Amino acid sequence: MFQVKNLTVTHKKDLVTLVDGLSFTLAPGDRAAIIGEEGNGKSTVLKLLYDPALAESYVEWKGEIVDKGLRKGWLAQELSQAELDMPVWAFCGQSPAFEEADPRALDRAARQVGLDAGLFWDGRPMSTLSGGERVKLRLALLLLDGPDLLLLDEPSNDLDLATLEWLENFLLGCEVPVLYISHDETLLERTANMVIHLERLQRRTVSRGTVSRTGYAQYVEERGLRFARQEQTARKERAEYQAKMEKFRQIRDAVDHQLNTVSRQNPGKGRLLKKKMHTVLSMGRRFDREKEDMTAMPEWEEAILTAFDQGKSAFPAGKTVLRLELPQLTAGEQFLAKNVRLWVDGPEKIGVIGPNGAGKSTLLKQVADELLARTDLRAAYMPQDYGDLLLGEKTPVEVLAPSGRREDVTRARTLLGNMKYKAEEMEHPAAGLSGGQRAKLLFLSMVLNGANVLVLDEPTRNFSPLSAPVIRRALADFPGVIISVSHDRLYLDEVCTRVLELGPEGLREVY
Repeated sequence: MFQVKNLTVTHKKDLVTLVDGLSFTLAPGDRAAIIGEEGNGKSTVLKLLYDPALAESYVEWKGEIVDKGLRKGWLAQELSQAELDMPVWAFCGQSPAFEEADPRALDRAARQVGLDAGLFWDGRPMSTLSGGERVKLRLALLLLDGPDLLLLDEPSNDLDLATLEWLENFLLGCEVPVLYISHDETLLERTANMVIHLERLQRRTVSRGTVSRTGYAQYVEERGLRFARQEQTARKERAEYQAKMEKFRQIRDAVDHQLNTVSRQNPGKGRLLKKKMHTVLSMGRRFDREKEDMTAMPEWEEAILTAFDQGKSAFPAGKTVLRLELPQLTAGEQFLAKNVRLWVDGPEKIGVIGPNGAGKSTLLKQVADELLARTDLRAAYMPQDYGDLLLGEKTPVEVLAPSGRREDVTRARTLLGNMKYKAEEMEHPAAGLSGGQRAKLLFLSMVLNGANVLVLDEPTRNFSPLSAPVIRRALADFPGVIISVSHDRLYLDEVCTRVLELGPEGLREVY
C-alpha cells in the first residue's frame, strides 16, 4: 500500500503554496487521476512521489510519503532533446531492467503494450517514432522492472485514437495502482475510479486538495450538486439573517428613540427602556454569533472564460475557403500520402484524424501557409509547438496589446484574468510559460485579432479537463471556419461538422 500523509508543497521562488495538507492512499486496482488547472502542481506532485530530488530545486515540501519497499515506475511528460536524439536501442539501454532482461521477459513486456519486440533494438532516433510508439516503448521499459506503482504524467498526449483506446484498456487491466495526469476527458471517464483534484482559490492564493473515491464523471456531477445545495442553504440562511437583522434594527431604533424622548420627570420609564435596550443589544450579539456559524458560500476554481466576437469572426456561408489538391504529401523525402484533396467552404468546421505519423501536422502546416498569405480572409494558426510563435522576451500583455495603448493593455489584462493568469504571470516572458498558459495566450490572440478562419493543431491538448469544455463551446459557437487536427473525441463530436481521416491513399470522409 502507498500512502501520502499531509503533503504540503511550496514554490521556492514566490512562496506560493501549491498543495496544502494532501493525504490519500493507493491500493492495487486504484486508478487515481490528478486533475486541476495549469500551474496547480500536478506534475510536481508526481515528481515528488517518485523521487523528491526531481522537484527539490524549485519547491520545498513537508509531510510523509510511505513507500518503503515499493518499486515505482515514472513516465515523465516529455523526453529531453538528448533523449529524442538517441537511437532507440541506446535509449532502452539506459534502463538497468532492460540490460538484465532475457529475451522471454522482453517479449512478454512488448506483448503487454502491443509492440514488436524488435523495436527495442531499432537504430532510428527516438524522435522519429510516433507519439504512440514512444509511450508504449517507455511503458514496456517500466514494466520490465516489475513496478508496484505506476506514476504517469500525461500518457495520453500525442496519441492517435487507436492508441488512446489501447491506453484505456492498459489502465483498466493494470494490477498495480496507477496515479496519472491526463487532459483527455473521455479517458478519465472510462478509466479513473479515484479523483485527486488540486485547486487554487481566492485569486490563486489558497490551495485545496479534494480526494474522491468515485469515477471522474460521478465526481464532477456530485461536486456540482454539492455546491448547488451548499449555495442554496447559504443563501437561505443569509436571507433569514437579513430579515432578523432588519427586525432587530427596527426594535433598536424604536427603543433608542423612546430613550431620547423620555421625560426626566419619568425616571421609572427611563430605567425600563434602558433594560429593554440591554435585552435588544443582547439579541443583536446573539445574531452576530449565529452569523459566524452560517454555512459558507461554496468556493471553487472557476473555469476559464472566453468567447469570440460573433460579428468580427463571421464567415459567409458557401464562400470558398480552400481548394487544396496535392498529388503527394511528403515530409522531407518521406512519402506520407497521395492524392490529398481538401475542399472547405464557409462556415465548415473540419476535424482531421489519422494514426500517428500519417502526416496530419504536415498537411495542416501547408494549409496554414496558404491561408495566412490570403488577404480576403483573416486566418490564425495554432501549431502543436507554440515556441515558434512566442519567441523572445515579450510578456503576455505585450503579445496581446502590442500598441501599448492604455485601453488595449487594460483589455489584455482583463482577458488574461479571465484565463486565470496571476498578475505576476502577465509580466513573465511568454516563451517561458507552461504549455497550458501558452495555449491560453494563443487562444486569446485569435479572439483579439478577429480571425474568421482558424487552423488548429490539437487545440485542446493543453487545457485541463475542467477548462476544455469552455474551449469546445467557444469553438462550437465560432461563426467562422475551423480546419483542425485533433485526437480529442469530445472535440470531434461537439465542434466538428465534418471529420476526415488521413491515410496513405489521401483523405477520406468519416462523417
